[in-house]
Amino acid sequence: MTSTIRSLLRATAVAAVVGVGGSYAAIPAAAEMTVEVGGAPMYPSKTIIENAVNSKDHTTLVAAVKAAGLVETLQGDGPFTVFAPTNAAFDKLPDGTIEMLLEPGSKDTLVKILTCHVVAADAMSDAIMGMIEDDGGMHQVKTLGGCLLDARMDGGSLTLTDENGNVATVTIADVKQSNGVIHVIDTVLLPKMG
Repeated sequence: MTSTIRSLLRATAVAAVVGVGGSYAAIPAAAEMTVEVGGAPMYPSKTIIENAVNSKDHTTLVAAVKAAGLVETLQGDGPFTVFAPTNAAFDKLPDGTIEMLLEPGSKDTLVKILTCHVVAADAMSDAIMGMIEDDGGMHQVKTLGGCLLDARMDGGSLTLTDENGNVATVTIADVKQSNGVIHVIDTVLLPKMG
């Protein structure tokens, strides 16, 4: 386990002890244990959307979520686990892909891609790693979009492989939200098309 994951797990454990009845709403924002993502603190008392809009590394993801009409969903109760690609992850896509996906006529495809990054559970990295170990080195994760992602450990890093063989590495794990958790990833995961 990398030192980053260990420190994030410790911060999450401390935040859980500070929380009252599993809710962080009673803790002033300044007193919350936060993780910095994209230059902004991520508050456990805020929703996935309320935090994501402040990350300078996730402006493309936020624009895509808005274009897909998924803002209300990701502000809902959840719980959700979001594997959140950075702007640099979106930049790896072929030229023109992002612009094409943001067009109104591509909304169904965009929704499918984005929901292939969301799991209907609050899956912290230690739980995912436990499932990987229990399953002999690979655990299959089913997303809201119906995609199957293969979760594995590669050295000390948690990775996800999509149905096309693209591999995303979790670069920041266990960013706790009021309605779930975000794991920052370095590659966009794509569904099998056609």
